[in-house]
Amino acid sequence: MNPSSRTSSAAELQAFIQRAFVAIGISEAEAASIAELMTRADVNGAEGHGVFRLPQYIRRIKGGAVNIKPEIRIEREAPGMALIDGDNGMGHLVMRFATERAIEKAKKAGVAWVGVKASNHAGPASLYASMPIEHDMIGLYLAVGNANHLAAWGGLDMLLSTNPIAVGVPAGAEPPIVLDMATTVAAYGKVKTAAQRGETMPEGWMIDRMGKALTDPKRAGEGLLLPIGGYKGYGLALVFGLLAGTLNGAAMGRDVVDFNNDDTTPTNTGHVIVAINVAMFRELTEFKASVDQLVRDIRNSKRLPGVDAIRLPGEQSHAKREERMRLGIPLPAPLVKNLEQLAAELKIDALGS
Repeated sequence: MNPSSRTSSAAELQAFIQRAFVAIGISEAEAASIAELMTRADVNGAEGHGVFRLPQYIRRIKGGAVNIKPEIRIEREAPGMALIDGDNGMGHLVMRFATERAIEKAKKAGVAWVGVKASNHAGPASLYASMPIEHDMIGLYLAVGNANHLAAWGGLDMLLSTNPIAVGVPAGAEPPIVLDMATTVAAYGKVKTAAQRGETMPEGWMIDRMGKALTDPKRAGEGLLLPIGGYKGYGLALVFGLLAGTLNGAAMGRDVVDFNNDDTTPTNTGHVIVAINVAMFRELTEFKASVDQLVRDIRNSKRLPGVDAIRLPGEQSHAKREERMRLGIPLPAPLVKNLEQLAAELKIDALGS
């Protein structure tokens, strides 16, 4: 009998993810930390970076590509900066460590820039840009993607990735502003989820090597992702990679490992997290009131014909979070099947058991 699509509560999903990581040798506490962040991705609607990635993470751990007992440490630091060596640990653990260091430093220095090397895929960028918001800080996150699917503008050699940026800004009565975007038109995770669901991609996501539109996600290996804004997106991908990768001694360019097709090689993933202490710049309540006012001005501004609403970055994720915490997280049938196979392989209770 083929599994059908289903809905899972956040608690059920988090417990299942934790069981899987414990079964593969990760400690209970660290498995719980990873599971909480992965579940948060699904709750926020970032399906390409949540439990969808679990079988891949497990494969790479089994293949020896990820260190399940890392000694994450600060390699260099000053009052307003640090460089973190992730010791090839799970990216979620490394980035939580780095973000906590950035927040602590920003409490005293006002602004803290923390670079990361020797890490791994860490889920959606918004997870880490949002953490400083809880401390009335602005968060800024950059990363080098874990596979090159982007060529230089006008080129064919895939020497760049989707290198994302996320910015989280606290507000008052309004939801915070949370921008999370790849420097390509679509993140590669969206291509992978489209392939799993048997969907086609819109024109404008990818082209083949003759420059023609590629809409079959199962043929993604034959094509290139397109940058946002043409040559401008290419420039952003390059600069973000220099800041998150090259500056930290992490992989960039031809050194990036395609973790979709390689389960044995460490990726040396690079990240950056910046925490900005709002209170060091302006009285906090005034700042939040100004953000609220700007949000309302934009939301209530005149709309083009046929436009039902003007939305702000993070608004849809906020709505999905409220809905999914109430109604559960939808899981498509192909993903349910993969998770059931993983549970059998790891000899753990299936999702919802």
